[in-house]
Amino acid sequence: MGGSSCFLCLGARKEVPPPPRGDPHSRSSVAATATAARTFTFDELAAATRNFRDGFRIVRTASLYKGYLRSVNQVVAIKLQHAFDPSGSSSSSEQLNKEFLARVLMLSSLRHPNVVNLVGFCAADGNRGILVHEYMPLGSLQNHLHDRSPGKALLDWNTRINIAAGVAKGLEYLHHQGVVYCKPMSSSDILLGDGYHPKLSQYGLAELHQVAAEEESFTRSTNIAPEMLATGRVATKSNVYSFGVVLLELITGRTPFDPAQAVAEDRNLVIWAIRLMKDRSKFRWMADPALHDRYPFMGLHEALKVASMCIHQQPAMRSPIGAVVAALSRLVAYDDHPPESSHHAAPR
Repeated sequence: MGGSSCFLCLGARKEVPPPPRGDPHSRSSVAATATAARTFTFDELAAATRNFRDGFRIVRTASLYKGYLRSVNQVVAIKLQHAFDPSGSSSSSEQLNKEFLARVLMLSSLRHPNVVNLVGFCAADGNRGILVHEYMPLGSLQNHLHDRSPGKALLDWNTRINIAAGVAKGLEYLHHQGVVYCKPMSSSDILLGDGYHPKLSQYGLAELHQVAAEEESFTRSTNIAPEMLATGRVATKSNVYSFGVVLLELITGRTPFDPAQAVAEDRNLVIWAIRLMKDRSKFRWMADPALHDRYPFMGLHEALKVASMCIHQQPAMRSPIGAVVAALSRLVAYDDHPPESSHHAAPR
């Protein structure tokens, strides 16, 4: 694997940039990319978001906006991907622009029911790149799992397993295409459409041979595989580990790290789960209390088994993503029925 930094992880510009100078579509490189992805003008995207007004932000802290594009008759998610340093050399700006266009080509080639589609892009004369994706109306899995606001619909057991199975299928497809997440995948990377249909966000993706992990981000995530922290390298098995953490989130309703837990070793979801999974009698303690025991016990057992095979400390011992897909597909077929009542309190 190459040691170059993943250009996908470049920071998004926080403020709205000025309109581009000249015609961005005059570049031959942009014209070539347009054969694989639709091009939009900066003016189109600005109009769709009322000049990138805060009220159109999908995520308050990110440069991600919702807008309606008349030219495609579609509501879309518009991402200000990165900004080029205007004080930098023309060669460095040209290189960043080439990297952005290469990224567009890669993303536009990904087509799967469980991966968010790229609708198009805007390459604005050397000072920024903008990606346009399909809009996912139900937002992220993270919000549905961890926002327990009054009136917020609870994800039932079957929905959770269907989401996990869909995510695993999307991840399997990406790996077959030689594409991985160049950061720890999290529940915020899983977006939900109508009927809670899951799709993997494209914002964390890069081709496997191009990526090296960014160590600074690792210290802020408990979804990170141990070998990523040790070596700074991303691999398909690292993605499997992160998926295992997301599966644990779906099963338990816990966040990857919960500072509110009184016992220090219970704050890390993986450490807590590994300890309880050693004793089958404690499996019920691990199910999200919000489910109120409405899940099949054998289904819970199998789901925890899949998660345990994903979060093994040794990459070679983790299940291949294809085996994960097969196991979760079998789980989807399980009948939904409550287990026999439990007499154990479930300490959280």
